[in-house]
Amino acid sequence: MAPTHLIVSEKLSQFSEVRYAMSTREGGVGEPPFGMNLSYHVGDEEANVIQNRKIFFESIGLDLTRAAFPLQCHSSKVKVAAEPGLYEECDALVTSMPDLPLVVTVADCLPIVLYDYRRTALGLVHAGWKGTAERITENAIRLMIQEFQTSTSHLIVYLGPSAGVCCYEVGPEVARQFPERVVERRAGKLYLDLKQANLQQLLSWGVRREQIEISSYCTICHPELFHSYRRDREQSGRMMAVASLISQTSE
Repeated sequence: MAPTHLIVSEKLSQFSEVRYAMSTREGGVGEPPFGMNLSYHVGDEEANVIQNRKIFFESIGLDLTRAAFPLQCHSSKVKVAAEPGLYEECDALVTSMPDLPLVVTVADCLPIVLYDYRRTALGLVHAGWKGTAERITENAIRLMIQEFQTSTSHLIVYLGPSAGVCCYEVGPEVARQFPERVVERRAGKLYLDLKQANLQQLLSWGVRREQIEISSYCTICHPELFHSYRRDREQSGRMMAVASLISQTSE
């Protein structure tokens, strides 16, 4: 059973040498509430996860066996990916290697793609509130500059679906770690704008606003389309965002 809905980026789709997609909860072989779950760590049957990952990667024309996975820990650490496999204790990967899909797993946190079209380099970030507060997006940009001589004026960026400011209630201990401009106060409650917080980091590093695409989707208030840990807790599956550079020979 193929996924019936994939999230893609309009801006990234204009470049044949990069491929990006994010899964949803639609399709797959799992039973409710998991559906198209892609994580081994949420209580779903392992056989279902294996099949769902195969379905997802085949649907976007990428090789699962070539993928690079950060072992996410809600950190601000970024590593360079040079080969397939697991990368411990980090939440973002950058690479200039073709046909090496970068993967992050999400269920409210923000997936961010950084594509340097001049240097043909790529970054994929898992930005939760902790990583955002510790400026993981800036760290990814800094590493791309160091490793690939990236100029931020040449970055195309996509901020995918995540918990939106409409729904993402936080406590004062979280809110105080962010500028007031990215925290809304409504009816005595505080709501964090995760996308705006990361947008401000991008702009502060000279990324052009017209080269940044922001998904309007909130994962919390679209239960028909997205898994959400904040909404469903232990009844939540996980989605994947995958970005890969594509070599000419792989087409």
